[in-house]
Amino acid sequence: MNGGESGDSHDAHHAGVNARGEAAMGFSQTETAHHFLLTRDGGVIQVEVKDPADTANRTRIRQHLAHVAQMFAAGDFDTPMLVHARTVPGTPAMSRLKSEIVYAFEETERGGRVRITTQNAEALAAVHEFLRFQIEDHQTGDRQEQ
Repeated sequence: MNGGESGDSHDAHHAGVNARGEAAMGFSQTETAHHFLLTRDGGVIQVEVKDPADTANRTRIRQHLAHVAQMFAAGDFDTPMLVHARTVPGTPAMSRLKSEIVYAFEETERGGRVRITTQNAEALAAVHEFLRFQIEDHQTGDRQEQ
C-alpha cells in the first residue's frame, strides 16, 4: 500500500480513482484494463476492453487516448490530475520538457495505446516516474522496471 495507508482508506482511494476515471475518461473502468509499460526510451499507456464484443467502450477508449496524446504533447496533464485528485508525479517535468517527448496514439484490436518516447534523460526519468505512479494507483500489477 502507498504511504502506509490502511486497507480501508486504500480501497476508498482506489474506488475514487475509478469513479473519477470513469467521469474523466468516458468509459467503464471495470470493463476495461489499463496497462502502463516502461521502455528504454519511454513507455506505453494501453487501455483495452475485457470483452472483445464491447465496441462502445472500445470506441471511447480510442477517442480518449487520441485526445490524451494531443493533450500531453501540449504539456496539459489536467486529466490525470482530475483522475488521481493530485498532481501526478512526473507531470511537472513532462510539461516543462514537452518538446523533448513524443506521444503517438495507435489503435489496438481491443482499444488503443499511446507510445511515449524521448531521448532526453530528464524527460525519461519523469515519464518513468509518471508510469510507476499509474501502475500503483490503478493497481495494474504491471512491472515497474523496463
